[in-house]
Amino acid sequence: MPSPWDTAKTGFVITTTNAVEGRPAKTYHGIVTGEVIVGANLFRDLFASITDIVGGRSGQYEKVLGRARREAFEELEEQARALGGNAVVGVDIDYEVLGQNGSMLMVSVSGTAVSI
Repeated sequence: MPSPWDTAKTGFVITTTNAVEGRPAKTYHGIVTGEVIVGANLFRDLFASITDIVGGRSGQYEKVLGRARREAFEELEEQARALGGNAVVGVDIDYEVLGQNGSMLMVSVSGTAVSI
């Protein structure tokens, strides 16, 4: 599965820069976001099954975070397309710990939907 920001596969551009070089924005459609929250049960199950921690890294934990990030970007792209955009510029990616005792993790992406 291509990453949601793989423009070669989707034709949709997602970038952290404020513009796409050589492709000026014709229309600004507004701010779009994608948010995914991963709950405590997932983390408990994850830690119970971790067997591949090497050098302080966990492949299983990284897979969960990667999936949450991909889903947040997919949501961002869906919102931008719904507004008529074919790109999102100025993207910011944030990770936040939420809930009592840090029981949840939120991946949040936001940017400006544009037509280029």
